[in-house]
Amino acid sequence: MIELKGVTKRYGTAVALQPTDLTIPAGQTTALIGPSGCGKSTLLRLLMGLLEPSAGSVSFDGTPVNSHTTQELRRRMGYVIQDGGLFPHLTTAENVLLMAKHLHRAPDAMQKRLADLCALTRFPQEGLTRYPVELSGGQRQRVSLMRALMLEPEVLLLDEPLGALDPLVRAGLQTDLKQIFATLKQTVVLVTHDMGEAGYLGDSIVLLSEGAIVQRGTLDDLRDRPATPYVTQFLNAQRSLVQL
Repeated sequence: MIELKGVTKRYGTAVALQPTDLTIPAGQTTALIGPSGCGKSTLLRLLMGLLEPSAGSVSFDGTPVNSHTTQELRRRMGYVIQDGGLFPHLTTAENVLLMAKHLHRAPDAMQKRLADLCALTRFPQEGLTRYPVELSGGQRQRVSLMRALMLEPEVLLLDEPLGALDPLVRAGLQTDLKQIFATLKQTVVLVTHDMGEAGYLGDSIVLLSEGAIVQRGTLDDLRDRPATPYVTQFLNAQRSLVQL
């Protein structure tokens, strides 16, 4: 679905991402994980063309991601950020339907899609007239997810979507997300700093450090067959793993 070849990102003399080769398979959830500043969010933004690589190439379903193609390609991608990114002056329904209306989708089709997404994300339809400030943190993330899924994207990109939620709400949303991904057979790229979350949601985990991929594999691969001592050190610091 997505492929990076020799991709590097620099800001002046600072290297945010070292030369990186990475393939994101279709129909699976790939979790990008690592400490703050390791390059995982930079990598995600390169995938969708929010950043341009300093060197190397990014392709989406065989199409190069560049300034000439990003506008069209982004319509094939759904994007969710940590705080939801909802417009405070728009109702829930208006936030979800914003891009569909911009593209002049048929009203009946939009309303049917909206109802389907409410059912999928377990968001109450009576909440569609509320504004973001009137919603809980978990509800705002469900709305953000509905907005990302509105155009039926081929890939869903999630940048620490649950990071600001309390543990109980976060656990519930993790369960719902896993079911949603399975139902849609969605290609997903998830950025997280929580190895427990990566292991629960991800088919494949990509561990980064200092702008480079240290190891890729399942949670068992990283735990039982670490590529470097750093992998073990990182896992040992993740206390949530005792639950897995």
